[in-house]
Amino acid sequence: MYSFLICACVLIASYFIYGKAIEKIAGVDENIETPVHRLEDGVDYIPMSRLKLYLVHFLNIAGLGPIFGAIQGALFGPAAFLWIVFGTIFIGSVHDFFSGFLSLRGDGFTMPEIISKYLGPTVRKFVGILIVITGILVASTFATGSADLLANLTSVPTIIWLTVIFLYFLIATLFPIDKIIGRIYPIFGALFLLMAILMIGALLLNPSYSIPEFTTQGLYLTDKSIFPYLFVTIACGAISGFHASQSPIVARCMTTEKDARPVFFGAMVLEGLTALIWAAIAMAFFHGQPQLAAIYGATPSIGVNEMAVTLLGPVGLVLTIIGVVICPITTGDTALRSSRITLADELQINQEKLASRLKLAIPLFIVSFLLTFIDFSLIWRYFAWSQLIIASAVLFAGTAYLVQNKRHYIVTFIPAIFCTLITFGYILQAPEGLRLPSMTANVISAIATAIIAILFIRKYRD
Repeated sequence: MYSFLICACVLIASYFIYGKAIEKIAGVDENIETPVHRLEDGVDYIPMSRLKLYLVHFLNIAGLGPIFGAIQGALFGPAAFLWIVFGTIFIGSVHDFFSGFLSLRGDGFTMPEIISKYLGPTVRKFVGILIVITGILVASTFATGSADLLANLTSVPTIIWLTVIFLYFLIATLFPIDKIIGRIYPIFGALFLLMAILMIGALLLNPSYSIPEFTTQGLYLTDKSIFPYLFVTIACGAISGFHASQSPIVARCMTTEKDARPVFFGAMVLEGLTALIWAAIAMAFFHGQPQLAAIYGATPSIGVNEMAVTLLGPVGLVLTIIGVVICPITTGDTALRSSRITLADELQINQEKLASRLKLAIPLFIVSFLLTFIDFSLIWRYFAWSQLIIASAVLFAGTAYLVQNKRHYIVTFIPAIFCTLITFGYILQAPEGLRLPSMTANVISAIATAIIAILFIRKYRD
């Protein structure tokens, strides 16, 4: 328990200490006019308050990510705590801050436009495609997790629930952001956080459960190596390039740059705390490898339901429906919304008319719906890998911005290198990748990452 509590305190303190430092390094200026003041359109550019943006963004980036990834990552034992804490502070929160801040400085630019500005048009096309694909994968996996649990709780088949969920996706994605997302999602964001707090509170007060410490024999409980599998398994709870696709949604509604740290850095810290909580609950509740191994590689929604009902009774069932059904659905629709916005910006299609939004949304929804029939674990792993590529590109773009403005670029450069290393390491040795021996894959990854780092420094420091 002490290891968990120390990690939680470190995460909270990071917002006030490291978050403040990142804000200063970036050059936040509340006197600079934000995009919403110039481009308000009644659809995507609409002024919203800091608190509302914070809760909306937290819900957009969270969903099932910090629950499912953390539960599966619990197989690695307390090592998962370390990755969640240090990943959130030095990589995830920095990534999220700069993805939002650079969008604020660029008329609410989506990530392809930001990448083009700082890294060039070639990287832009690649990242643009990945962002659209990632949005589709997120909607597919989150809808599947929600539908599976609903089918388990009712006698209604999964396919019916999937159809209902995707009909909602379509409606919410097409509506102006203040009609559904701005009004309802802050409430769901607060309830999602409440679920995690009540769950960990019930666990800590129950003497039947014990959260493992760093001193627990065998730092992890699986035959999978920590590098790179832990770093890919726990994605959204530590670093996720998917968040970069969500940042422009709220950046277009932000009325001052001073909101950047609370909304972008702060929401990621809160997601890290959420992941930390769920990893601790899974370790304590399932008591080791056999039970956790049954969850790894499958949809963990049934496991979440079991934990919630056992710890909180009927209240747990209600919270499960909110946390593993409603909240992921809301994240799924904003994932598709970001894909629509990205495509619209790339194709220069005005989105003020409903017909224009339908033209882009319907193909995205069809593809995402069809992907729900593919193995969940495979989709999840490809999502985790693809979002790391996006994260690397966003962090390199942040580094280019800092270099150009003669600021301390090391805060984004080192995380960019680390994400690149993980990306290479995973795809070279993973079962769904090239399946190279781990030693060979790691050496190649290190060499490739070093080459990219040298080339980047040579280009942007000259």
